[in-house]
Amino acid sequence: MWRNTNQGWGLISILLHWILAVVIIGLFILGWWMTDLGYYDPWYNLGPWWHRSLGMLVLFATLLRMVWRLVNPTPRALGHPLERAAAHLGHLALYVLMLVVLVSGYLISTADGKGIAVFDWFTVPALISDLPNQASLAGEVHWYSALVLMILAAGHAAAALKHHVIDRHPVLKRMIDPRVSRR
Repeated sequence: MWRNTNQGWGLISILLHWILAVVIIGLFILGWWMTDLGYYDPWYNLGPWWHRSLGMLVLFATLLRMVWRLVNPTPRALGHPLERAAAHLGHLALYVLMLVVLVSGYLISTADGKGIAVFDWFTVPALISDLPNQASLAGEVHWYSALVLMILAAGHAAAALKHHVIDRHPVLKRMIDPRVSRR
């Protein structure tokens, strides 16, 4: 029940998928909202603090998710061969975009050479800083890759709903309940 099988996702994969999905969408909304904050707004410093802290936790959880996926079987893809190929490429693109968004966010925050305090529990050191226009370039990459990530995630959700409603495949059910594939 904890691990993946060839028929379905295990509880660890399911929890990582849904927790990361909710937090990443929340980070996107928070990031967009922060762009309109004025200097005297009480959230001017608090919003970015939450955004950076959650972003670093998401980076660690994403790396954990990738390792977990490498050491567990991947459930058999359903649908026509073209749909299976599109699903594989879509998942690969989602992982690449998540890493691009997270690493570019790290590069924005560490451009001044200071580490990132994660909820004041620990500090992630600034390993790369003082590159020419680091914050500006990383900011552009961060924003546009986050937009593309949200669009691709919406397509991912639409494909899951299509499989569930039209094709009557258990794709969505097995990403919600690890027991579905073990019955």
